Amino acid sequence: MEFRRLYIFIEETYEEGGRQLEKPLRRVAAAGVVRNPCASKYVDDLTELYDIGAELGEILSQKAVAALGSDTAHSFGKAAIVGMNGEREHAAAMMHPKLGEPMRKAVGGGKAIIPSAKKLGPPGTAIDVPLHYKDAIKVRSHFDAMEVRIPDAPNGDEILLIVAVTNGGRPHPRVGGLQFADVVGQNGLD
Repeated sequence: MEFRRLYIFIEETYEEGGRQLEKPLRRVAAAGVVRNPCASKYVDDLTELYDIGAELGEILSQKAVAALGSDTAHSFGKAAIVGMNGEREHAAAMMHPKLGEPMRKAVGGGKAIIPSAKKLGPPGTAIDVPLHYKDAIKVRSHFDAMEVRIPDAPNGDEILLIVAVTNGGRPHPRVGGLQFADVVGQNGLD
């Protein structure tokens, strides 16, 4: 893995909608920029990207969870932006086959599917990293996203991989659905 840069973004929300939060909402994204070994050519076997995703995913997941401090991870998500000499499939190869295991280990569980987003773009492209509760996908208060943008990445032959975690759901949730306090079982409902 040719690793160029690591970024950590921490967003803390203390007030929203004119009301203070009982506890600040902390959303953390860790982003890493790596060289894409499959850039500028068609490659059938993307195994090398699976392995890069696992290795980088472990580093980023540990950094993101550490940045939560003493808080427990509630929500998680992942995203990737592939430079213009690559393919969206390169993002899929980094995120889906092997990234889940180190991310789940870092957050201490993670029964739910890890939501993801991917796109092609030049340096400075923004992406919304989708988020939801790590142990039950149907907890509506935790459906959210965190925007990430790196001014100088990804270059054409790079991939920007991002993992994000939070210490809670959206501020002042009130659109119904399954509540965090009511989560049971594997899917949150049974």
